[in-house]
Amino acid sequence: MTHVQTTLHKSPQNWFVLAGFLVLVIGAGSLIGIATAPAEWYAGLAKPPFNPPNWIFAPVWTFLYICIAIAGWRIWNRSPDSRAMKIWIGQLVLNWLWSPVFFTLHLLWPAAVVILTIAALIVWFIVEAGKKDRIAAVLFVPYLAWVSFASLLNISIAILN
Repeated sequence: MTHVQTTLHKSPQNWFVLAGFLVLVIGAGSLIGIATAPAEWYAGLAKPPFNPPNWIFAPVWTFLYICIAIAGWRIWNRSPDSRAMKIWIGQLVLNWLWSPVFFTLHLLWPAAVVILTIAALIVWFIVEAGKKDRIAAVLFVPYLAWVSFASLLNISIAILN
């Protein structure tokens, strides 16, 4: 790690940048989650036996959004124009798109395509970020696990309905 990178994490200004990443990722994710909260349509769908209770999603996504924000902030600090940063932005945009496609538009198969694309971008981010910042890469591992499970859930619901 270079001296610039070491001191950058210690600067008060950079802590404001981290706060901005956290507000952006958690804030937008929460607003989208509230705006597209599962309603009667979702309650009426056939679901696989491994479907988790609805209350689990908010705490899991809060934790994941914190990890996503910190990983993005770490990569942005090292290389804001890097491929890893572009992948981070791409996965986040698709992450925010999935809920409206699934819960608002009720498009189960297109939502499956979106979430599988997110999973691929997460893997790609882990590979690219790992070249610059192992912590940023590791922060995406729980996200990959959850999105893999959510992909299976999305596809199972699409098949059952």
